[in-house]
Amino acid sequence: MEYISQADIIPKRSRDQNAGKQKILNRLRRLEGQVRGLQKMVNEERSCQELLTLLSGIRSALDVTGEVIFDEYINTCITDDGAPLSPKEIVKIARLLR
Repeated sequence: MEYISQADIIPKRSRDQNAGKQKILNRLRRLEGQVRGLQKMVNEERSCQELLTLLSGIRSALDVTGEVIFDEYINTCITDDGAPLSPKEIVKIARLLR
C-alpha cells in the first residue's frame, strides 16, 4: 500500500502561499519584539545613540518586510477573473511602498 502525504494532497501553490505567509508572520513577530525592546529602552532612559541604533534596525527590517509582502503579493495574487496582474496594477501597488 502506498503512503500519501499531505504534500501530495495540497497543491504546490497553496504550500507556497502558506510558506510565504509564515515567512511574513515571522518577520512581523520579530519586528514586534524589536519595537517592544525600543519601548523598554525609552522607559529605561537609555542613551540616544542606543535608541537611534535600534530604531534604524527596526526601520530597515520594516522595509525588508514590506518588500517580502510585495513579492508575495506579486507572486500569488491574481485578478478576480484569473488573469495575471497588469503592469499598470503592479506599478500602482509598487507606489504604495514608497
